[in-house]
Amino acid sequence: MPFSVCMRDCYDTCSMVSELRNGKLRVRGNPEHPVTAGFLCPKGALLPKWFHAEDRLKIPLIRTGERGSGEFREVGWDEAIKLVAEKLRGTIDEHGSESVLVYQYAGDRGVVNYAFPLRLFHYLNASTLDYGICDRAGQEALRDVYGTAVGMDPEKLRDQRLIVYWGINAFWTNLHGFMLAKRYGLEIWTVDVVRTETARRSQRFYQIKPDTDALFALAVAKVIIEEGLYDKAFVRGNVYGFEEFKNYVKTLSLEYVSRETGLSVEMVESFARDFAEKRGVIHIGYGFQRSLAGGEAVRAISILPALVGHRFGFIYDMKTIDKSYAEGAFLRTKPAGRIPQMKLAEYIERGEIKFLYIYNSNPLASLPNQNRLRRALVENDVFVVTHDIFLTDTALYSDVVLPANTFFERLDIADSYYHRYVALNEPVARLYGKSNSEVTRLLARELGIENPHLYESDEDVIRKVLEINGLSWEELKAKGFVKVPERPRKWKTPSGKIEFYSQRAMERGLSPFPEYRKFEGKYPLRLLTPTHRMTITSQYHNTYNMIDPNLYINPSDARERGICDGDAVEVFNDHGRIKTKAKITEDVPPGVVLLYKAFWVRLLGWNANFLTSDKTVEKYGNGSAYHSTWVDVRKI
Repeated sequence: MPFSVCMRDCYDTCSMVSELRNGKLRVRGNPEHPVTAGFLCPKGALLPKWFHAEDRLKIPLIRTGERGSGEFREVGWDEAIKLVAEKLRGTIDEHGSESVLVYQYAGDRGVVNYAFPLRLFHYLNASTLDYGICDRAGQEALRDVYGTAVGMDPEKLRDQRLIVYWGINAFWTNLHGFMLAKRYGLEIWTVDVVRTETARRSQRFYQIKPDTDALFALAVAKVIIEEGLYDKAFVRGNVYGFEEFKNYVKTLSLEYVSRETGLSVEMVESFARDFAEKRGVIHIGYGFQRSLAGGEAVRAISILPALVGHRFGFIYDMKTIDKSYAEGAFLRTKPAGRIPQMKLAEYIERGEIKFLYIYNSNPLASLPNQNRLRRALVENDVFVVTHDIFLTDTALYSDVVLPANTFFERLDIADSYYHRYVALNEPVARLYGKSNSEVTRLLARELGIENPHLYESDEDVIRKVLEINGLSWEELKAKGFVKVPERPRKWKTPSGKIEFYSQRAMERGLSPFPEYRKFEGKYPLRLLTPTHRMTITSQYHNTYNMIDPNLYINPSDARERGICDGDAVEVFNDHGRIKTKAKITEDVPPGVVLLYKAFWVRLLGWNANFLTSDKTVEKYGNGSAYHSTWVDVRKI
């Protein structure tokens, strides 16, 4: 039976075994995989439903009505590719190559399907994205302290006693990692603003107020240092700026920390003492760093594992292989124009983007301040091409829509940003659409480009990537996965040590130490927009239909507004307004409301991103600040 790998933008990157039986796809977890361990999450178990979905795109579409109206005519592939090539060539001739933007992200994480189309746009010297939507602030913060965001191999958790899930609902978003920690017998703590399913399954839960992560972490560091609980030998030999940091946290008042975080002084002290005694490891989540305070918070949190003697005692990212050959940036003849991902609407409004090619992404569901983005596409002269499996909201606003196939219909490999395994994906069947690499070759041919790198086969690209990384194609074919060996690592900081006093941060105009800052909005309620258990950003909404559109609100905030459980409410701010129903719960604290993110507007009628802020954290790589959004709610 063919090996498959789930290509979703998920930590786990599950290895699977698939087959087509009586015309129907069947999938199961690969029992041999050491991390994903032969079982699938609820989303993965339903992949056959997604694969056989009746609303998959089958024929290319060209827009005939107003943008967003859904009025298209069906055409053949030849006509569609010819039109895209003509518009692409014409845009470059009239406005220059930098006016062409290829917009892609991790909707499909296959190495070929993700990277190969970039070869064409590098060859054309088009603009590319400076990614900021997901984990950018945390990446920059960890580089400030460690010189890298690559943390611990999760299989090394077998030698640990404690894992702290800080700002991550791992039972929903990293199920195999959560179960790995359970299997290894680790004690599990959670730090979060919301009482999540992970918090409920943890031995300890520290419910803090929004934006106070940095303050809590600094207070924990203060207690560990002042009570002499830190690993003195490790710190002496491997930490830069310890004495300066010690003096910095010395001035913190635990009573002040208690008032700000909502945790008692005793809770802060017990966290510090037991974390130090058990030499805790921290899985740092992505959600809370998507805020104005997120980069500073990650810097502060990441110091704690080093205090107790870990060289890389955090989990955040796992860049295991060099995939640059698949992308082919060597085809460029001039430097790439880099457009910040979160500023797409702004660049369209300024007339700097005239041709937009979108794949592996649904920005008209996933980007913030959706009303602004949709207006920008309607009111400005930009030609939009979307290559997707379904008629998404982004596809509705496109001039040409090209049907994509699924990962069950093509050859590819995928690595993980959680564990160190690369998995094989073999085609099981062929239903509809074309892969990203197939469309790239069609466009290159229509454009009359002869460069052989644009026609390399998927298998040849995969073999070359594996060879570059010292991995065996034969072993991968036999087992369905291979582990990338971990090589000795040092800290890539200016000092060559873990920097509690960060020189890199100072170069960007930041304090050398993590800072706690309060942020307030025009409206009284802080809006959080995490992912729902049965979606990955916008994926699966149309297929699984298991979404939760309710607004979660604390009883005190509901009483103040005369809202009862189940009441229809309007949630609003200066960006937009949406209508839904209230669900009253103490899982969210006072002053906070929660909506799950990125549902399809054409199916639900609204999206939480009608409300979210499109501000960015400039000194942390223009990282997103979704969770620095404030709203109010009224009963209707």
